[in-house]
Amino acid sequence: KRDSMEIIKINANTYRIEDDFVRMFLLEGTEKALLIDTGMTTANAKEIAESITKLPVELLNTHADTDHVGGNKGFDKFYMNQNEEENFRRHGNDYGEIVPVKEGDVIDLGDRPLKIIDLPGHTPGSIGILDVKNRVLIGGDSVQDGDIFMFGPMRNIQKYIASMKHLKEYENDFDEVYPSHGTFPVNKNLIDKLIHGATEIVEGKAIGNQKDMFGNKILHYRFDYAGFFCDDK
Repeated sequence: KRDSMEIIKINANTYRIEDDFVRMFLLEGTEKALLIDTGMTTANAKEIAESITKLPVELLNTHADTDHVGGNKGFDKFYMNQNEEENFRRHGNDYGEIVPVKEGDVIDLGDRPLKIIDLPGHTPGSIGILDVKNRVLIGGDSVQDGDIFMFGPMRNIQKYIASMKHLKEYENDFDEVYPSHGTFPVNKNLIDKLIHGATEIVEGKAIGNQKDMFGNKILHYRFDYAGFFCDDK
């Protein structure tokens, strides 16, 4: 467990901010910078971003689970898929203007276009961000080698499988994936493996181990490439 966060430079204009178990990103263009997610306990996420870049900082959320919006209060507005607003508000977040983004929208930071890809399933409004010129996908929680939360309200494993298949339509546009949890980076061939694992769960071919999590009885399916926490039906 880290006592403090780490800011790690990926390349000349891209940073990852490691906050214990969750990861944020700061992307710089020629005109502005974009912070992707604000962690769980980082109320000062905006100040951290502004300490890295001299450019004006905007915020985009991959989704609204509590470990990704901890510092959103520092921003008057933020980009988020509209289908995620219910998830955001149900945690008592009554602040901030949501600037809706959806599949095909492009946020240009100045010579750095970022294309939005809708990836519902983990949450209703989960998105991926295609960093077009750098050929990188920022995948949020949907593409990672850790354990993907699929239990409780807002989760839909069928939609998740469909989203991963949809993501493969873009696979010639990126070389690697920057996930919010787990190993950094991950190979894009993980997407096929996640489709396979989630499909095995749906078809009843995978065996899960019963666990208690946050007072919920869940099933943990662990494959050699990633895991899923699912409802214990």
